[in-house]
Amino acid sequence: MRKHRKKPWWLKPFTVRSIEQTRVEAAHSEMKRTLNILDLVSVGIGASIGMGIFTFAGIAAAEKAGPSIVVSFVISGIAAAFTALSYSEMASMIPMAGSAYAYTCAAMGEFIAWIIGWNLILEYMVGAATVSIGWSAYFIAFLEIAFNCKISTKWVNSPVAFFGEAFITTGNYLNLPAIAISLVFTILLCFDIRQSTRVNAVLVVVKVLTVLLTIFTCIKYINPDNYTPFFPPNEGEFGKYGISGTFSAATTVFFTYIGFDVVSSTSQEAKNPQRDLPIGILGSLLICTFLNIAVGLVMTGVVPYGDLHPAGQNAAKPIAILIATTGLNWLNIVVSLGTIFGSASVVLILLMGQSRILNAMAIDGFFPEVAARIHPKYKTPWFTTILSGVLCALLGGVLPVDVLGDMTSVGTLFAFFLVNINVIILRFKYPGKPRRFKVPLGPFVIPILGAGISVLLFCTIPASTIVHFFIWMGIGVVIYAFYGCSYTRINILHVSGYQTVKEST
Repeated sequence: MRKHRKKPWWLKPFTVRSIEQTRVEAAHSEMKRTLNILDLVSVGIGASIGMGIFTFAGIAAAEKAGPSIVVSFVISGIAAAFTALSYSEMASMIPMAGSAYAYTCAAMGEFIAWIIGWNLILEYMVGAATVSIGWSAYFIAFLEIAFNCKISTKWVNSPVAFFGEAFITTGNYLNLPAIAISLVFTILLCFDIRQSTRVNAVLVVVKVLTVLLTIFTCIKYINPDNYTPFFPPNEGEFGKYGISGTFSAATTVFFTYIGFDVVSSTSQEAKNPQRDLPIGILGSLLICTFLNIAVGLVMTGVVPYGDLHPAGQNAAKPIAILIATTGLNWLNIVVSLGTIFGSASVVLILLMGQSRILNAMAIDGFFPEVAARIHPKYKTPWFTTILSGVLCALLGGVLPVDVLGDMTSVGTLFAFFLVNINVIILRFKYPGKPRRFKVPLGPFVIPILGAGISVLLFCTIPASTIVHFFIWMGIGVVIYAFYGCSYTRINILHVSGYQTVKEST
């Protein structure tokens, strides 16, 4: 076996991983293959049904779309469906835990792969932190409703807020419940993946039953007058009601559709990834889209849209407001408890996906070798799990929900755009490679529509959020230039997280 000769530094950013190499690495993974179709669908639902319904639907309806939030959910659902089809093809072809990062390695090379991986960190970690803040708000509300227990606001709200174009202090200390939920699930995820998915399955069942109970109980309280005007007139500012508000709200609630891509991050723990991952991705998206639209319709039909997010409220609680409007106190307690369970599953699954993407990137040398290690007993990426959980706890304990939510949507849209482009590239680069699932209508129609809608939604994001996004991107480029480019091993075959010397083909 010859000694590996490194490529010149100016060629390394364009190095791609071959499909054969990817499959060898997947076959030698130390992770346990224990997840079946139901587990994967549960993972998708667990990540999707949460703050899109329980928090951001209220913010988007009250401040951007009004009753047309229903249309916003439809737009986001269609956009997500195009991309879900692309994810399904990629997952059936490249069954690696890195999700969009792994697909981009094979299509565009290590530099773009690093950039998308860096943004997946933004998507999952910030997403989990965002949901932990919403979970905190519902948990405090439940304690007050069920036990008349009130906790000082200084310990349940963020110490900073985003006002205008700058952060300001609020006088609060920390959001302790948000920190606690992140750390509890971090501990759980360090153990066998089977235990985590069982907990998630229980949380998902409670969550879906809660959403259905809310829909069928509150539907009789709908006041048709609340749907008029369905598209509130624009107030002279882009994204403030009107058609632009509907599209801007679609970007906000797009957060609720990020769950299906988490399914692809469990590729190396699925029993039959080529067959089961597309079913898990598309099945979870279909269920979540139906529930999102139904809740949005009932919510704005029962409550005047302006009341769904009262001014000055730290985190929106639209479901709690919906139930309070009906006057059904018993339902308020039941749904509050169900909402707590439901949003908790989102934190669990996003942390699961984050740790596995970080681990995949560490195996490729983008992070120190310790981050590539798998626990010898539990077969989980323990180091990246702990790192993800601690960072999520810090973000959730300190930052406000609105800033984190928009940042999550940016990272998601960027990942979705590249996955659609990857389908086109790999159809031409590897036309004969086996794919258990193919995007219908050829390699152009659906991927181009998915990429185009992602760009359209990206354009509706507030300028301040885009600035934050490019700052994050800039940090990623600097890290690649000074660390990743020197240590990456994408063009070397490595098994079980350790480098095996082999001449690159």
